[in-house]
Amino acid sequence: MDLGSAIATGNTADVFLYNNKVIKLFKEYLPPTEATYEAKKQKFAYSCGLNVPRVFEVTKINGRQAIVMEYINGETLGQQIQNKMGSVEHYIDIFVNVQKEIHTVKIHQDDEVESMAEKLNRQINSAPTLGEEQKIKLLSRLSSLQYEPKLCHGDLHPYNLLVSNELISIIDWVDASAGDPRADVCRTYLLISSYSHELAELYLRSYCNRANISKKAILEWMAIIAGARLNEHIPSEENERLMKIVAKFCAND
Repeated sequence: MDLGSAIATGNTADVFLYNNKVIKLFKEYLPPTEATYEAKKQKFAYSCGLNVPRVFEVTKINGRQAIVMEYINGETLGQQIQNKMGSVEHYIDIFVNVQKEIHTVKIHQDDEVESMAEKLNRQINSAPTLGEEQKIKLLSRLSSLQYEPKLCHGDLHPYNLLVSNELISIIDWVDASAGDPRADVCRTYLLISSYSHELAELYLRSYCNRANISKKAILEWMAIIAGARLNEHIPSEENERLMKIVAKFCAND
């Protein structure tokens, strides 16, 4: 099948627009269940009433696993922020409201949503640059944190929100889990701070004010989230930054 040129590409997939539908074509190196794994999470989020592109099917195209989903014609919130930096506070408030809406979804045992604690445990144990003692300290802290499980996106940043006719759709659900919203916010803060400290601080301040939660409560998750992110394919500069966060935590623990 000739899909034409990709409209987006990333570490795990290439995205195409075909017959007014989006086809997310996964890279060959991924496990054969990757498309089903992500589609299941996206379908769950859709079933909760969140603005999420509808999944039509999981299939194989040109020998690669694929998700066929609804096409949302719009630009990302990240693009809008770039184009209108004078309105950055307005866009960050919109972003925070969307994230807070995700966090209102309570997770029940029969929902079969992946556990955040199990996911983080697996990622920390697999992080190649972490020492064994560092892993033990991070996992000990992880096991000590208590929370009521809510739906967490796991990779929310302004480029994962699509704006179309003032309606905002949330994309890329592969990292979603049942966990602590504070950890989800910490992950977003960590992602944004990798390219803009000022924007990250603005985001965190907005979320804390709107959710009536302290910055300290969010940053309590910082070393754990940093350690888990070390399992990802990230630039060497980011790896170094995250290792410093973990090292500081371990030295003070």
